[in-house]
Amino acid sequence: MALFLFLVLVAVGLGIAGVVVEGLFFLLVIAVAVFLADLVLLGVRIGRRRRPARHRLPR
Repeated sequence: MALFLFLVLVAVGLGIAGVVVEGLFFLLVIAVAVFLADLVLLGVRIGRRRRPARHRLPR
């Protein structure tokens, strides 16, 4: 979870720098790519945690 939050902060920082500083539009593009990769990483981690519950029959 810490990695997810760190990557979100990096994406926000790069995005702000890409918008504010003229000529650094590529930083905004990189920020969007980092954010999308972060969402994919989060989806993979959540998908791995889902395991089918084992149902026990009462005796």
